[in-house]
Amino acid sequence: MHAQPTDRSADPLREWLSPFRQVFVLTGAGCSTGSGIPDYRDADGQWKRTPPVTYQAFVGDAQVNARYWARSFIGWPRVAEAQPNAAHRALAQWQTRGGVSALVTQNVDGLHQRAGSAPVIDLHGRLDHVVCLFCDAVLARADMQRSLAERNPDWAGLEAMTAPDGDADLDGRDFSRFSVPPCPHCSGLLKPDVVFFGENVPRPRYLQAQSALQASDAVLVVGSSLMVYSGYRFVRGAHEAGLPIAIVNRGRTRADDLATLKIDAEAGAALGTALA
Repeated sequence: MHAQPTDRSADPLREWLSPFRQVFVLTGAGCSTGSGIPDYRDADGQWKRTPPVTYQAFVGDAQVNARYWARSFIGWPRVAEAQPNAAHRALAQWQTRGGVSALVTQNVDGLHQRAGSAPVIDLHGRLDHVVCLFCDAVLARADMQRSLAERNPDWAGLEAMTAPDGDADLDGRDFSRFSVPPCPHCSGLLKPDVVFFGENVPRPRYLQAQSALQASDAVLVVGSSLMVYSGYRFVRGAHEAGLPIAIVNRGRTRADDLATLKIDAEAGAALGTALA
């Protein structure tokens, strides 16, 4: 692996990409930090905060469920108002020019789409959708926000530190009286349409990404520590298939030893110039 310093990241990345025509791009939280959405891990790939709620706790513990939705109620507007940054825009423009075999993101913020990227494989789903676990109905997150506000007027206007994935820090609050609306169609349990820890990526989504990887001649990872296996397995598969791998990320990643080029740089700064 050949590492490059931050202040000279664009030229080696541009040179590395130049021979490839179909690049599989995998993005993570570091692609969205420039838009004001925090990430989970530090430069060593360790948790900066308490790990996110698991699927099992969300569906099995009413107190955990209420806590999740209360924090989401405060945190969601910041995700909804976030704007794409230089990294999202650079990838969208590159995709338009035809150099991307697939844009696969571990993020759930929809910022790639807002920047103009299409298609995008949302590996972990989208926060702007809510799904009923009983009848499979899909609701807009904006509608859920209105229902939460109607049921919990005392929570409106609370200020809290922004946390990853539409969350907010509300430590010390009593969540026991926070009212979560049921599905308007069947009164079932509502969940953000994202893959929680303890869940698997839906198989059709995985197969779509895997098929794109097989049609690619290189892999570019942007802003991901790859500590989560759902993303790492594509990089591992690329390495086993002999595909060159480049990583642009602040700090250590799980696949540093697999990369032919590792650039320790902020995503927007590196891609904004390298893909221009």
